[in-house]
Amino acid sequence: MTINKSFSRRDRVSEQIRRELAELIRTELKDPRVGMISITDVEVTADYAHAKVFFSTLAGSENLPEVMTGLQKASGFLRRELGKRISIHMTPQLHFVFDQSLERGADLSKLIQEAVAISKAADPDLDD
Repeated sequence: MTINKSFSRRDRVSEQIRRELAELIRTELKDPRVGMISITDVEVTADYAHAKVFFSTLAGSENLPEVMTGLQKASGFLRRELGKRISIHMTPQLHFVFDQSLERGADLSKLIQEAVAISKAADPDLDD
């Protein structure tokens, strides 16, 4: 059996934190401001003191301040529960960051569809 050394311990810890936080938020967090969010990525510093937690939400951009407030208020609880679930020498402080990639992807898809529709309107002979 060969082990891929490019997948570092920090990467494994980041992935474990991502999975555990997603589960904690889904099952334990009762703050209605947070609602339905997805943890898209976690980046842990080399000393494991801090973790950037990237998330997306179905609540929409207009509710983002409420979601951020709910996550920041819950960060102590989430950190404590995370410490019970994973065994690393230091449980990192959690810093939540809104991941705009899903919204950007949806916007790009919409623009592409509009461009295709305009092209077809200009030249009806164009086919898929």
